[in-house]
Amino acid sequence: MIEFIRGTVSDLTPTSVVLETGGVGYFLNTSLNTSSRLKEGETAKLLVYESIREDAYDLFGFIDSFERELFLLLITVKGIGPSSARTMLSSYPPKDLARYIAEENTTALKGVKGVGARTAERIIVELKNKIGDLYSGLTPSGSAAAALTDRREEYEEAEKAFVALGYTPAQAKAVVAKLVKANPDMGINEMVRQGLRLMN
Repeated sequence: MIEFIRGTVSDLTPTSVVLETGGVGYFLNTSLNTSSRLKEGETAKLLVYESIREDAYDLFGFIDSFERELFLLLITVKGIGPSSARTMLSSYPPKDLARYIAEENTTALKGVKGVGARTAERIIVELKNKIGDLYSGLTPSGSAAAALTDRREEYEEAEKAFVALGYTPAQAKAVVAKLVKANPDMGINEMVRQGLRLMN
């Protein structure tokens, strides 16, 4: 399984990128969110999802773990395949898309090409609780926002601890953000203890 690819951006379009590394060029399908943050000739690291079918093997690249986790949630919904999920992530920034799902905004979801009323409702029913927990930690403000910047390495270590304990990167990021918002001075060990209680 390919977790990520780091290489030089040798070709870039709004929907794809070729990363060259070790003399090999990897073609990755991307959202506008990801491609807009890349530049040809520069080195980039993209997280990867492998879409394997009988007739095709496609790679999808993501600029960060939040976008990939949202993509993985979307493709669990009946009627939403990798291409449709990419279209949704190209239509709205990932954080806005997560907010629309959490707030049950069917009008916004129906604004995506190929997503009708039934599919929009299905997305909300199946994902709103999962997205709700994820989205609640996306926009810390005030002292919490400052703490996230000042102590980013510590919080990343806490996130890694949750991942090692079996939680997804998105779950880890959300619970850390929630705990930081409640107490910006919390230590890593206490954060892990309280986070486990919140997620169990």
